[in-house]
Amino acid sequence: MTGFRLAYGGAQEYFGMTPDLTTLGKILGGGLPVGAYGGRRDIMEMVAPAGPMYLAGTLSGNPLAMTAGIHTLKRLKEPGTYEYLDKITGELVQGILDAGKKAGHAICGGHIRGMFVFFFTEGPVYCFDDAKKNDTAKFGRFYMGMLEEGVYLTPSPFEAGFTSLAHSSEDI
Repeated sequence: MTGFRLAYGGAQEYFGMTPDLTTLGKILGGGLPVGAYGGRRDIMEMVAPAGPMYLAGTLSGNPLAMTAGIHTLKRLKEPGTYEYLDKITGELVQGILDAGKKAGHAICGGHIRGMFVFFFTEGPVYCFDDAKKNDTAKFGRFYMGMLEEGVYLTPSPFEAGFTSLAHSSEDI
């Protein structure tokens, strides 16, 4: 999920860590179906032809997906891209929190770059036990109300939502 959403080098760059294995999904193909992985030499040498694990994919290297991915990566390299994502996502989350509190609801949430979450509970939410305090029935009503207004959020109260570079402050 974090792919290129947090930084050009993903969550590993953002948090300054080196994982054993990195997996990327459709973000690598600009939203089109594709997947890739890479990691430490000892892990990668398990894959054929060097190792015993065979892997092939119908969509591996699909020219359309790779072209879309290249153009997405070019766009992400433009100065201010991640700052913009952080700004509009912050506007969205703060707007939802302000409106919820103004209407008398217990609500909390936050964001990191282009990813956001909110919960119908006092919060704060630090772990799944905290998240389970979320009023899921209220979230369901909120979700359906937003859907009727043409706003497509994740249907699960336990999933992250995403903004994109296509969103403007006017959209928010």
